[in-house]
Amino acid sequence: MPHTSSAEQKTTAATPCLPRTLNDALALFDLPFMDLLWQAQQIHQQYFAANEIQRSALFSIKTGGCSEDCKYCAQSAHHQTTVEREPLKPLAEVLAAARCARDAGASRFCMGAAWRTPKEKDLDAVLAMVRGVKALGLETCLTLGLLQPGQAERLQQAGLDYYNHNLDSAADYYPKIVSTHTHDDRLQTIDRVRNAGIKICSGGIIGMGETRRHRAGLLVQFANLPKPPESVPINHLVSIPGSPLEALPKLDNFEFIRTIAVARILLPRSYIRLSAGRHEMNDEMQALCFLAGANSVFYGSALLTTDNAAPERDDALFRRLGLQAV
Repeated sequence: MPHTSSAEQKTTAATPCLPRTLNDALALFDLPFMDLLWQAQQIHQQYFAANEIQRSALFSIKTGGCSEDCKYCAQSAHHQTTVEREPLKPLAEVLAAARCARDAGASRFCMGAAWRTPKEKDLDAVLAMVRGVKALGLETCLTLGLLQPGQAERLQQAGLDYYNHNLDSAADYYPKIVSTHTHDDRLQTIDRVRNAGIKICSGGIIGMGETRRHRAGLLVQFANLPKPPESVPINHLVSIPGSPLEALPKLDNFEFIRTIAVARILLPRSYIRLSAGRHEMNDEMQALCFLAGANSVFYGSALLTTDNAAPERDDALFRRLGLQAV
């Protein structure tokens, strides 16, 4: 069975009145850096064990050829990237990858498919993957794109624990990133997942040319959902050659860490996952992200199509920081 962290065993008081307006979030961003991190760490330790890190593995079950035009994505058929279109992977290959992830120390296995929406002919195969990974003692997560009516219920019946569907950016910036679907389309899928009784994993990508106001707006939107996501991945844009965002300048590191800290304050009960782009961060930056409230990472040398920090490097860093995997 998946490990239960000490944080999940804590008895906490009722959630206090939290800042949830755009101006509240912007005021947090404007705090002196040390004051912001101090406040975020206090919130973090109220709801989670201070030195625990949840580890998830990410595996692409269907790569490339996506019909959507998300400007950051290596898998869009609209962009001239090096990612090739591949068919849905066979069950045996997925389960072998899940066993390796479990044996390496991951507690959750996340499976991603480059689709606009899953076709019914493919859904049965994906359901078998969920059941098989669950049988290995891992939590399961899927990201399959937009879900149609009834699909979330079928995933729940197969035992799916989490569904990932990132909002990516604030609603008013979203049309600059994607044109083939809307921000409201994404919210509709999140509603379908929540109504089916599946936990939500939903986050954003930082460094896509957005302003601080957009970053604050995205986090406020998560905080004001009827129930905030249980997991919130914060991705640092990875520049993909051939994608429309490949030439954007890198976001300031301190601004990224501020975003982690504001996410922790606005979303005190959520796991904040330090996600894509982590392999480009040095150990000191990662340590500041953990201090700011990040308490989850993708574990393994690869994400869907981009590199991730090597497990050996992660293990060494966790030992140096005294962090325990859950």
